[in-house]
Amino acid sequence: MKYVIFKTKWGWFGLLADEEGLIRTFLPTTTRSVAQAGLLSGFDSTEFDKRLYRPIQDRIIAYFEGEMVDFDANTPVFLQNLTPFTRSVLLTCRGVPYGQTSTYLALAAAAGRPKAVRAVANALARNPLPLIVPCHRVIRSNGKIGGFSAPGGTRIKSGLIEFEKYTLAGTKKA
Repeated sequence: MKYVIFKTKWGWFGLLADEEGLIRTFLPTTTRSVAQAGLLSGFDSTEFDKRLYRPIQDRIIAYFEGEMVDFDANTPVFLQNLTPFTRSVLLTCRGVPYGQTSTYLALAAAAGRPKAVRAVANALARNPLPLIVPCHRVIRSNGKIGGFSAPGGTRIKSGLIEFEKYTLAGTKKA
């Protein structure tokens, strides 16, 4: 496994991957060491590679600079170590478009389990690839933000939602 920590406008971001795809991401934080510790937690044998998935690094940097970037199905992810249900929820979540939100209820229905709203929320809480799998775009049916287990919690979740809406609105004006 290889990893990289790189700077974005929002702070230090981390990617952990193998030859099959991305295994974990770590949302921007203020220091490189915090990003590295969070990214590599639970992984022993890793190697730093500054060129790791360089095109994805470039897209993440562009995202945090305010470009409309979606991490679609062409972005390789490794989710095989998750339960089939969790994998299904995360793959369904990848379809929530940039600048938009969905609800836990809608995601449950789209994943084929309309009554499994709480299970969907729990699956999203275990998302190892925040931003790439845009779980920050999933909110409660009543419009409230809901939870966010990534570092920064609901503050970063609401910040990402507003940032995307602002970016999208700016893009539409041009």
